[in-house]
Amino acid sequence: MTHTNRLAKETSPYLLQHAHNPVDWYPWGDEAFEKARQEDKPVLVSIGYAACHWCHVMEKESFEDEATATVMNERFVNIKIDREERPDLDHIYMDAVQAMTGSGGWPLNVFLTPEGKPFYGGTYFPPRPAFNRASWVDTLQGVWRTFNEKREEVNTQAENLTRHIDQSNGFGQQAVKDLLPAEQMFTKDKVHLMFANIMRNADKEDGGFGKAPKFPQTFVIRYLLHYHYHTGNEEALQQACLSLDRMIRGGIYDQVGGGFARYATDNEWLIPHFEKMLYDNALLVSVMSEAYQLTGKPLYRQAIEQTMEFIERELLLPDGGFYSALDADSEGVEGKFYVWNKTEVDALLQEDAPVFTAFFDISPTGNWEHTNILQVKEDPETFAVRRGMPVDELLRIINEGRVKLLQARSKRIRPLLDDKLLLGWNALMNIACCNACTATGNEHYLKLAERNMHFMLTRFDAGPEGFYHTTKNGTARYPAFLDDYSYLIQALLQLQEVTGNTDYLHRARALTEWVTERFSEEETGYFYYTHKDQQDVIVRKKELYDGAVPSGNAMMAVNLYSLGVIFDISAWRERSMKMTGLLHQAVNRYPSSFGLWATLLMSLTYGIPEIVITGSNATEVRKELLRAFLPLKVLQSAEKEVQGFPLLAQKNNTSGTWLFLCRQYACQRPVNEVHSLLQQLKNV
Repeated sequence: MTHTNRLAKETSPYLLQHAHNPVDWYPWGDEAFEKARQEDKPVLVSIGYAACHWCHVMEKESFEDEATATVMNERFVNIKIDREERPDLDHIYMDAVQAMTGSGGWPLNVFLTPEGKPFYGGTYFPPRPAFNRASWVDTLQGVWRTFNEKREEVNTQAENLTRHIDQSNGFGQQAVKDLLPAEQMFTKDKVHLMFANIMRNADKEDGGFGKAPKFPQTFVIRYLLHYHYHTGNEEALQQACLSLDRMIRGGIYDQVGGGFARYATDNEWLIPHFEKMLYDNALLVSVMSEAYQLTGKPLYRQAIEQTMEFIERELLLPDGGFYSALDADSEGVEGKFYVWNKTEVDALLQEDAPVFTAFFDISPTGNWEHTNILQVKEDPETFAVRRGMPVDELLRIINEGRVKLLQARSKRIRPLLDDKLLLGWNALMNIACCNACTATGNEHYLKLAERNMHFMLTRFDAGPEGFYHTTKNGTARYPAFLDDYSYLIQALLQLQEVTGNTDYLHRARALTEWVTERFSEEETGYFYYTHKDQQDVIVRKKELYDGAVPSGNAMMAVNLYSLGVIFDISAWRERSMKMTGLLHQAVNRYPSSFGLWATLLMSLTYGIPEIVITGSNATEVRKELLRAFLPLKVLQSAEKEVQGFPLLAQKNNTSGTWLFLCRQYACQRPVNEVHSLLQQLKNV
């Protein structure tokens, strides 16, 4: 390696990938901006992540090219950022590029003044003019000339863009003065309107929402499941299940090893963008768990179990943490690790090959770029009848074939593992483990969650400074962001529901108090993405949209309501309702962009039940109850009297085990069987 730059001292796999580029990369920090100010140079910030295919393409084409690197080094101060390490910076500069160009994505390349303010940017730039895009070198030369020859215009553009980012951050503030009474914001008519708006964009043939590229949109699917529960609407359940079924049977799902890729590039879910992200799989396990509870469909249990096997096999540390992602590429080719040719499968499976290849749509010509992405076009029962064979025999061939292909695949050169650990993504996976446990009854998933919670509370702990955002090889870095805290609090709440351990509640309350003090925007009740003492961002943003991961504000609204009930803190319940109410018009119109908000709004409309289980057999009764599908709820259980929790007060005075259904602490007559409580819920 003839070059080594400052990124060699970083821990992020993405930054380390660029440590031997001829580009003189800096990590984000004072050193780079001080150089830019001293030499009066523009700053290039290039943002990506380890599993990003087009990031790798641009690196090979441009950042590894000596002549291109010379231009970059002579005329710019160059900064590389891992968007997963610094999502706060990614949010700011993505907003700027979207404002300038109307679109965004990664790699994100944005040019800043020496003060850190953006004035130009884009995403992928080719090495030569193509796709109606200027070449990267032409872009560099043009930006450098403009910076030097039209400095006043550059500064004006930078100020305008920074002001735009700040103003767009004020979403919701005007509505504070016009907040409607709760009975006008939380209405069943608006719940039905959100359903209608979701269905307008639903693909009723192939599942999902909108056209390619297709993302899982788990929050929207979850809304439909909850909507079906509250209203009995069959169309909602059908669209939710169609979406899950097509994903599980498509190429976006790894039919050999389990787990989901980030998105599909086609309408039919066949051709994935092959990177596998921890957060996607966590969110999909959670929504599949709810679908399984609601329908009892074996396909969902199978996908839960296979996805959890993938997570444990490929993303789990021995001490309980979860790695971030697997790359789309291996040997420089996207998807090479995951695809198959027919002769290879025939040789591995011998006499079972004809059935296996027919079931998974494997052909000599292939279904993608002369090779095969495994997909399932028929359910096993239909396929077996058509082939005139017993279903049990088909299932044997499928299961044994998967094992043989997985063993063979393990000998291939593997995609890069992004082995940093992120607090928020670990918390989402913790929630998924809890959901998988309650849906399937498999206690192993609960043990995973408890071990992972211990890992998070120790390895990310920053003492009086709260928590860190990321850790790797024993080194934790960067103050945690709102998402990290909000997901961790929710994970603590979920673990309490599954275990009955009230220690998790005390920890969740303390964290919520900490976040409220340091992240709050007083006027609206929303939360900033960054800590109040963080100094290296030009704008403190508020993230309200539910994107690939849930909005930290939406999750905090859920947390505040639950903890407000558990500890009888009315100010928290009211803040949750205010946060949701301020957004109600936007959520009603665009529920697909505010999926978690929409689900919370629906739950507040129908009422969030408070459920208490007390008595000597509370643990077993709790497990039985949790196997049923219940939307947002507050659940506490205890075998003995526990002090400090209003819901548990004076409910352990009789022998036996009892279930109480309450609303605002007013409880119905207790029952001693789960099916009786479920009946009470239906009758509310």
